[in-house]
Amino acid sequence: MIAIFSALAPVFLMIALGYILKNRALISDGFWAPAEKMTFYAFFPALLLINTAKADFGDIAVAPMIWASVSGVLIITGLTLWMRPRLGIDGPAFTSVFQGTIRPNVYLGIAAAVALYDSAGLTLISVSIAVLVPLVNILSVIVLVRHATHSGEIPGWSQTLGPVARNPLILACAAGIILNVTGIGGPPLISPFLEILGRAALPVGLLAVGAGLDFNAMARAGKTVALTTATKIIALPAVTFMTCHLFGVSGLSLTITVLYAALPVSATSYVLARQMGGDTALLAATITATTVAAMITMPLAVLLLS
Repeated sequence: MIAIFSALAPVFLMIALGYILKNRALISDGFWAPAEKMTFYAFFPALLLINTAKADFGDIAVAPMIWASVSGVLIITGLTLWMRPRLGIDGPAFTSVFQGTIRPNVYLGIAAAVALYDSAGLTLISVSIAVLVPLVNILSVIVLVRHATHSGEIPGWSQTLGPVARNPLILACAAGIILNVTGIGGPPLISPFLEILGRAALPVGLLAVGAGLDFNAMARAGKTVALTTATKIIALPAVTFMTCHLFGVSGLSLTITVLYAALPVSATSYVLARQMGGDTALLAATITATTVAAMITMPLAVLLLS
C-alpha cells in the first residue's frame, strides 16, 4: 500500500503545485494557455508516439481490453441517459453531467500509469487512449447537439467531429501503432528528438491540470456534482471491472483498464461545453471535485486491484 501511495504522491503534488503557482500568481497568467497547448499538441503526442512505436504488444490481449473499456463507457452512457428526466435539471446542465460521467483526464492517466508501472503502464494506457478518446468525444458531441441550448446555428457534424479525428493524441497513437506493426519502431534521428520532447509531457501537463482547478465553483456545487463525481470515479470503474472479468481481462491489463476508468474529468470537456452551449460552471465544479476525490480513490483502486 505504501508503495502505491508513494508512486502516486508526486503526481498529485505536481497538480497541487500547479494550483498554487496559478492562484498565488507566482507565474504569469500568460504562461498557462501556451503551456497547455504545447502539452496537447507536442509533448504528450511525442511521448505516446515513441512509446507505442517501440512497445512489445506480443503478449497483450488488446481486443478484450478494448471490449471491456468500451462496454463500461456504453453502460454508464445508457444509465446517464436513463437518468435524464429524473435529475430535474435543464439541457445544458445535463450535457455537463454527461461529460462528467465518461470523459477522463488523459494527462493524469498517463502520469499515473508511468509512475506505477513505467513503460508497461504507458503501453497499455495507450491502447485505452486510442480507443476511448474518440468514443467519449463523439458521444459528448451527440449529447451536446441534442440537449444543449444553442444561441446561434448548430455546428455541423464536420465541424464538431472533425477535431476528434484530428486529435493529436489519437493521431500519435495511430502513428505509433503503424510504426510498430510495420517493424520500423522508433525512427532514427527523429526518435531521440521525440524522447526529449516527451519528457516535458508529464510535469507540464500535471501543472496545467492543477492550474485549471476551481475550488470556488466546487464550493457552490450541489448534489448534481456529487452524483456526477460518484458516477465517474466509483460507478464507471466498478462497471469496467465487471466487464473486464466478463471479457477475461486480467493482470496489469485489468489494473490499467480500471485505472483509466477511475480518472477524474478532463479539462478539455470544459472547452467543448463552452463551444456548444453546455453548463460550464457545473462542469468546472465537476472537474475540480473529481480531481480532488481521485487523489483518494485512484490509490485505493490500484490497491484493491493489486
